Amino acid sequence: MILDPQEMVEAERQLIEGGVNPESLMDEAGLGIANAVSQFFPQPGTLFVFVGHGHNGGDALVAARHLKARGWITELKFATSINNLKPLTSKKLHEFEQEPARPNRLYDSGQKLPLISIDGLLGIGASGDLRPGYLELAMEINSLRDNYHAVTFSLDIPSGLDGKSGNAYEGAVVADFTLTIAYPKTGLLRDHSINYVGRLVLINLPNIYPLPGQGDHDAFLINSFSLGGFLNKSLHDAHKGINGHVGIIGGNQGMIGASVLSGIAALKGGAGLVTIIAREDMYSLIASISPPEIMIVPVKSYTEVNEMPLDTIAIGPGLGKGEWDSEVLELLTSEIRPLIIDADALNLLARNNPSELQNAPGPRLLTPHPGEMKRLDPEGDGTRRERAESFAKKTSSTVLLKGARTIIASDSATQPSAYNSTGNPGMSSAGVGDTLTGLCAALVARGLKVFDAACLGSWINGRAAEIAIFDGNESIQSLTASDLPKQYGKCFNDLEKSAF
Repeated sequence: MILDPQEMVEAERQLIEGGVNPESLMDEAGLGIANAVSQFFPQPGTLFVFVGHGHNGGDALVAARHLKARGWITELKFATSINNLKPLTSKKLHEFEQEPARPNRLYDSGQKLPLISIDGLLGIGASGDLRPGYLELAMEINSLRDNYHAVTFSLDIPSGLDGKSGNAYEGAVVADFTLTIAYPKTGLLRDHSINYVGRLVLINLPNIYPLPGQGDHDAFLINSFSLGGFLNKSLHDAHKGINGHVGIIGGNQGMIGASVLSGIAALKGGAGLVTIIAREDMYSLIASISPPEIMIVPVKSYTEVNEMPLDTIAIGPGLGKGEWDSEVLELLTSEIRPLIIDADALNLLARNNPSELQNAPGPRLLTPHPGEMKRLDPEGDGTRRERAESFAKKTSSTVLLKGARTIIASDSATQPSAYNSTGNPGMSSAGVGDTLTGLCAALVARGLKVFDAACLGSWINGRAAEIAIFDGNESIQSLTASDLPKQYGKCFNDLEKSAF
């Protein structure tokens, strides 16, 4: 569910009028914020905390107290005189000051430690231009980010961003992470707000409920809480046969790596068996670069797939186009098994009639990037969500529209659309979509519904990119598609731990 700011304010008011102490909500939110910061930066460093006069500033001070106790060197910066702080925020300042600092033994080690800004200036109730004091500190936050590579965490919403429209006022904070409380807000999910919001993290406050009739129930944010229960524990007598057999059609001349990337992702995503279906002239090349766990089957024609014992088929990674187009098109429209359709298989549909998928006998997951979406649906318009939802209905398929905020839409009238929360700009490189295709195919082969597999696959692929950078040795610039499947194991573990 998604709330606009006023609905969130009313939900909080209802809870407090029902007898809940607002201080307990602030303490719970502040601890969640501190835990989110610690997940992405487990090693303490230097923390600048920018504090407004209201309860957003109080949330920041609670988080700062917890992080101070974990070894962060913390400096507070106030947008107003501390005499003007709201009473509860003033109390949290006193508690912060009473918290003893914990020494960080790595400060003298020469190791580079993180530099973080927490934007606790303004919450979702603020609107309009940033006022004096707030504007200067917002500009200081952005300067730390631009000139000193500080990482910015905004609380609930970046200060200076309108919580409903997503429009940015002059000097608005540019966040790397936005830690939104209880529910995502409408402004955070607008297409034009992504460069201010960054990675969207939900701080779960399970006791807050919207009033009846409020909230957008037709969409939700994918996170570890919404994914709970998607994966069941494996039985002790599990074997490769019950974990599903994925077939991958692609890997033609000049693009054999795409099919192998998909195959590796399917393996690391839990498939029991993975087979790349290779045309005879490509067989030896694909076999030469594939890991030993992947089977390679040469075929004269892709129609031979009809006789193969596969549970799910991924079509498109490195497929290219050629004399096999008619064979692939027939599979796309008539194959009874679930299909994950990507890359050149999407382009093949675009050159023909995508609406023919309406009569396909099995479930279809389409995974276009924005350029492919434009070719598939040149007359489509509206927001990214509207385009994905419209095309899902036109094709009777599930549509996973890739991008900085991946959106998943179903043709089912009862299935809300989903926004993915994970990922980073390092994923904007060749092959990342191929890993997502293989991963989703594995999840479907293991028994997940196509929509659920798309949600889980998007979250895992994006989380893998985060882990490769925050826990590994990669950077936004160096991250490659091959790095992602190596981190899937940690992602599955994170899911069990309800990571952000």
